Amino acid sequence: MSKFFNSTQVDTDSEIDIAELTNVDKGCALIVWNDEVNSFDNVIDALIDICGHDTTQAEQCALLIHTKGKYPVKKGSFDTMKRQCDAITERNIGATVEELA
Repeated sequence: MSKFFNSTQVDTDSEIDIAELTNVDKGCALIVWNDEVNSFDNVIDALIDICGHDTTQAEQCALLIHTKGKYPVKKGSFDTMKRQCDAITERNIGATVEELA
């Protein structure tokens, strides 16, 4: 049996905030930048230790970082990407967090 109600029967305790519905988190990308200081091994180790990449994935990302100048190595929530960005920059590897479009 279906239950119907009209607009005068709205339960204010269960109302949904329209602003919450339209504020969709698009996520962020962790961008690692190429430099002339860090070796491939340093970058690969950081991606494995901090981002949880496997060896092959970390090697591929390191090559893309080197050839493109920067590369989004991981996507996720701002809080997670910020923590990982901070951990990477603590190893003197350039990294930033960018909001996804």
